[in-house]
Amino acid sequence: MQDFTLHPRLVADTAFVTDWMLSRVLLMDDMRYPWVILVPRRPHLVELFDLTKPDRALLVEEIARAAQCLKTTSGATKINVGALGNQVPQLHVHVVARQDGDTAWPGPVWGHSPRVPYQAAARNAWIARFLNSS
Repeated sequence: MQDFTLHPRLVADTAFVTDWMLSRVLLMDDMRYPWVILVPRRPHLVELFDLTKPDRALLVEEIARAAQCLKTTSGATKINVGALGNQVPQLHVHVVARQDGDTAWPGPVWGHSPRVPYQAAARNAWIARFLNSS
């Protein structure tokens, strides 16, 4: 997309998975939680209402698609969805697969503890499973 640039924090904290019709799909680099971030590939977006109505509808469909992929690949107890933006103002949506008893359960994953980065082989295998389920 023209003028679309990924926020530096997202670049630093994630790995590229794929581009869907609207969103760049990123894997959060924390192996404790199956966690993707969807970033609409439109310039200068901060809030959900900054998207056009058709793009908002498409984002909801992509959130549901990501959630289903995570549920299928992880067997999660619950899928959490959130768009916070307190540290990264660029509009992005977290889709996190949670397991009863994971290290942050039942609280939020944000700020719980330092992340545990993927090793390259594990990251690549995770991305392949996600892509095969999408």
